[in-house]
Amino acid sequence: MIYNYRAVSNKGEIVRGSHEGENIDEILDIIRNNGYIPINIEMVKKEEIKTKKLFQTKIQKKDISIFCRQFYTMLEAGIGVINCLDTLEKQTENKLLKKTIGQVQEEVEKGNTLSESMKKHRKVFPDLFINMVEAGEISGSLETILKRMALYYEKEYKIETKTKGALIYPLVLIIVSIFVVIFLLAIVLPTFIGMFENSDVTLPIPTRILLKIGYSFKKHWYIYLVSLLIFSLFIKIYKETYKGRIFLDRLKIGLPGIQKFNSKIITSRFTRTLSTLLSSGIPLIQSLEIVNKTIENEVVMEKLNEAIKSIERGLPLWKSIENMNIFPPLANSMINVGEESGSLVELLYKTADFYEDEVDTSLETVTTIIEPILIIIMAFIIGFIVIAMAMPIFDMVNTIEF
Repeated sequence: MIYNYRAVSNKGEIVRGSHEGENIDEILDIIRNNGYIPINIEMVKKEEIKTKKLFQTKIQKKDISIFCRQFYTMLEAGIGVINCLDTLEKQTENKLLKKTIGQVQEEVEKGNTLSESMKKHRKVFPDLFINMVEAGEISGSLETILKRMALYYEKEYKIETKTKGALIYPLVLIIVSIFVVIFLLAIVLPTFIGMFENSDVTLPIPTRILLKIGYSFKKHWYIYLVSLLIFSLFIKIYKETYKGRIFLDRLKIGLPGIQKFNSKIITSRFTRTLSTLLSSGIPLIQSLEIVNKTIENEVVMEKLNEAIKSIERGLPLWKSIENMNIFPPLANSMINVGEESGSLVELLYKTADFYEDEVDTSLETVTTIIEPILIIIMAFIIGFIVIAMAMPIFDMVNTIEF
């Protein structure tokens, strides 16, 4: 149960907050242990908790990156973990993360470690982050781990932002094209229908096709709308199923045109995450299991599971990775050299940097290619509509002249 409280601090200031506990006595102990004098304690109703959940916002990679960077800076300055969490809670803008930091602080105040407290909030903190924090606590290098995680999530956010940004222009172009076509069919075309039907001119095939499409769209627009909604709902449900995820993920790594691009993103994420984990002292098998949760592709995840089993049987990492037939040959070679030379972590970092640059280049290339293709398609569709409307007009003019 969650309790809201008001208390007086040592400085005589009114402090407000919330704690989770079994009963009021437990909350009183927590407040007094913090050096506060309790004034009022109220249990939060379930309805209020549900309402708050509706307004919670998603945690972005950028939020975690900022959290790690600020946490690292304060720890390096000699501030204790509890005080760090208290400060982070006050200055974090994301409401969900703010609330979670407060709950983590409460757990740490009860005597739990930071990683144990974070494990209770796996929907907010990724498994990778929790495992890295745990490794930092065990090795006594939490500040270093947080700095690495800040850099890691900054890189992840950068790739994610660039990928989405590259898709904005093509998406806007497609939406504009759809609205232009709808405008021509629903508004412009009906003004010509009466004129065409009353004329004795035999309508050209393109015009007849266009008239049928326009008539169908005008008469049965609700059917098209419902069909689109049903199709969108079907796709959304299908994506949630295992078969759907497998099918779509197989397309991502097998469809010509996007296969190389997705392969570079997966390679960059795999090498960056693995290098970060190994440099923190986490064993190879455990690191690979954690990496597998960050790939976000069911097909690759299944193949990586097979690779992990091969490594457990004694096969080298580079050979197990090569057998997956997912990563580019250069990445496999770099892992091979890294294993043989004993500099695997360093070469994994270099591989990640290389493929991040490759992703940037690919995004620019894809955007450059997609733009003219979409413009040509849009020009063809609109051109067809304009020509189909103009052809019978020219025929009518020729008939009048004769």
